[in-house]
Amino acid sequence: MKMIQTLAAVAAFAALSATSLLAEDDAMSMVVTKTPNCGCCTAWADLAAAEGYDVEIIENADYTATKHAHGVPGDLASCHSARIGGYVVEGHVPFAALAKLLRDKPAISGIAVPGMPMGSPGMGDDPTARYDVLSFGGEAQTGEVFYRAGE
Repeated sequence: MKMIQTLAAVAAFAALSATSLLAEDDAMSMVVTKTPNCGCCTAWADLAAAEGYDVEIIENADYTATKHAHGVPGDLASCHSARIGGYVVEGHVPFAALAKLLRDKPAISGIAVPGMPMGSPGMGDDPTARYDVLSFGGEAQTGEVFYRAGE
């Protein structure tokens, strides 16, 4: 009987460990939706892959429908959207902000860098560029500063 209990405990631990590993893998997998001919979107996705994210790209010419489907407020829209870890990541979000989002797991829908600020990842990659990453949905006030780039 003791051997069966030990085997059951080992099996439970193995299942828990596998679930944890799957969750970690999911946290590193993102789907980027972009318009077919956008080079800066592709550049951001390439940088995400270089950061260790598993990136899938979906090309969709219907920009408005993508933003609507992802729940991105109109004033926070940018050129591409990504889905990762249950969140929406809109635009040229720096990877330090993305890491903070995935680490802290705030009760929000996502984060956004509206427009296409020069110096952001995919738009020149200048680590001294200053711009805000804004949160939206969930407990956040839309447009609340989540992260400040360049500080």
